[in-house]
Amino acid sequence: MTVEIQQKCLVIGTFSRRMNLELDNHGEISARIKGKKIRPVCGDYVIAEPILNEPEWLITSICPRDNELTRPDSRGRKEVLAANLGCVVVMAAAEPKPDWFIVDRYLAAAEIMGAEGIVVFNKTDLQSPTRNAQPILEEYSRVGYRVMQCSAHSGQNLDKLPALLQGRTAIIVGQSGVGKSSVINHLISEADQRTGELSDSSGEGKHTTVNSVLWNLPDGGAVIDSPGVRDYAPVIENVQDVNRGFREIFELSQQCRFANCKHLREPNCAVKEASENGTISERRYESYKRLMSTFQKLANQFN
Repeated sequence: MTVEIQQKCLVIGTFSRRMNLELDNHGEISARIKGKKIRPVCGDYVIAEPILNEPEWLITSICPRDNELTRPDSRGRKEVLAANLGCVVVMAAAEPKPDWFIVDRYLAAAEIMGAEGIVVFNKTDLQSPTRNAQPILEEYSRVGYRVMQCSAHSGQNLDKLPALLQGRTAIIVGQSGVGKSSVINHLISEADQRTGELSDSSGEGKHTTVNSVLWNLPDGGAVIDSPGVRDYAPVIENVQDVNRGFREIFELSQQCRFANCKHLREPNCAVKEASENGTISERRYESYKRLMSTFQKLANQFN
């Protein structure tokens, strides 16, 4: 039985079918989800109400989302990772060896969902691999992305990150081991402690896997810490979205002979020509083709 005192709450921690919510007065509560059809994620605003004689609340619905960071699940269905984002911070590092195609795919997701993509390169104290990464980091800068280099170990440049995130909700994503949590611990001193508290409050035991956690930043805005990945691709609804995911390719596509050019084998393709003459990065063009191939395989497999 529930008490009819509904509130609009922010999802700040997810643990399978249990959530931690932030109330309007910034208090925090634990909640479970009503039914199996709704699937809130960090960054969501939800409607919840207290449960009579129980410490938990009940989430009854999800408010409309501004956008979604997505990926396909094992059955090709859309899985939402986070919602209502203003910024996607894609982290790479000197170690482990960067997978720049993963970086490109996260940046493509940011373009498609209408959020800013920022590239952060960590572990600059490792000088040799950092030098090796410079040409690709310069590629991102030429395309127009903000690129920041830092070291969570030494603290170098970490003081510049809060200003980039101020006033909006960001998610930090990237390969496992690039130092996302270390960077967040620099930004939010209580992050380590609160992660443990959130796990305990979920009622699923100390070793519960935390899917993601949202932290409010001291100077405004918020950041979502998400688990590291080995691979990533966004859910692509149509061919045009692959185009939009690569801003330099999307801009050049206006000059192609065919309006629906896929920039693969079509004649008089401005994108192919630009890749061949070095106007755009050959590596980024290869990344575009890989994402197009992934989209086509999923479309053929599940349609």
